[in-house]
Amino acid sequence: MASHRRPKQPSRTRVTVFTAAAAAAVALSAQSGAQAAPAKPKIDEVKSKVDELNHEAEEATEQYNLADERRGKLQKEIGQLQDKVARGQEELNTLRDQIGSVASAQYRSGGIDPALQLFLSADPDTYLDKASAIDQLSAQQADVLTSIQAKQRTLAQERAEATSKLADLEDVRKTLGEKKKKFQGKLAEARKLLNTLTAEERARMQEKEQRASRAAGERVNLGNEVPASQRGAAALAAAGTQVGKPYASGMEGPNSYDCSGLTMWAYGQAGVDLSRTTYTQQNDGVKIGRSQLKPGDLVFFNGLQHVGLYAGNNTVLHAPYPGAYVRYESMNTLGSFQFGVRI
Repeated sequence: MASHRRPKQPSRTRVTVFTAAAAAAVALSAQSGAQAAPAKPKIDEVKSKVDELNHEAEEATEQYNLADERRGKLQKEIGQLQDKVARGQEELNTLRDQIGSVASAQYRSGGIDPALQLFLSADPDTYLDKASAIDQLSAQQADVLTSIQAKQRTLAQERAEATSKLADLEDVRKTLGEKKKKFQGKLAEARKLLNTLTAEERARMQEKEQRASRAAGERVNLGNEVPASQRGAAALAAAGTQVGKPYASGMEGPNSYDCSGLTMWAYGQAGVDLSRTTYTQQNDGVKIGRSQLKPGDLVFFNGLQHVGLYAGNNTVLHAPYPGAYVRYESMNTLGSFQFGVRI
């Protein structure tokens, strides 16, 4: 006879285990999904990180510019040394020709024993004159030999110096490559971040940046501070005509600038030759404190990472960083002030 027993009901313990396992599976699935599709960064977060990367790129750009300036100087010095070596070799060849002529003259005059020459000479006075000339040739030969030795030593020193500078130049070229790779890497990282935004968001960011630059120029209140010199006034006025032009690494104008490229260009319009980088421009004038600043003075921030022109009323005119435009800006927003330099 068939059995009709009721099926055994699952215990409360088993239900609890199954429920917990299911919950865990759901949680793991949710976590996996979160890892596969991370939350899209907000536009303000992207801008903040991009600004940070751009500042790091600017610092690497200045280091690149410094190495490039060093390369230019080395190439000029090497060229001058090579010219000196070439001229010195020509002079050495001339001296060697002279010593050959002297030796030939001595050989020709000294081919017969001097006593026999006197015996055979129809005119003893003429012979004695010739003998005196031979003595002078010997003295001249000694002088030429001394000159040759001195010239050889000089040439050896100049060649050694040129070789050393060529080795330095090779080191600088390697440094240039490293610095260029560094700032290009930072810029590439910034572009990658920007590409996480939509085209509309990127356009909005750029428009906001341009609007901020224009507004800064329109609303700027520079007060009535008097420049310390006519040169400073002229440089500041020249830089003011470049407001709104884009920052670009390594550029010196007239269409785009990096920070030290703008200050160099501006002072160039005032007839002053500044060096190329923040690291060298700090030595182009007299260092001054913040309370001493006058319009046209150079102002340095964040170590020697950034330079601009003091415009008056706690305001700087500068090329900020990649993605930004030449503009006026409060000194309070630029980081730690280092010192000013009066040209």
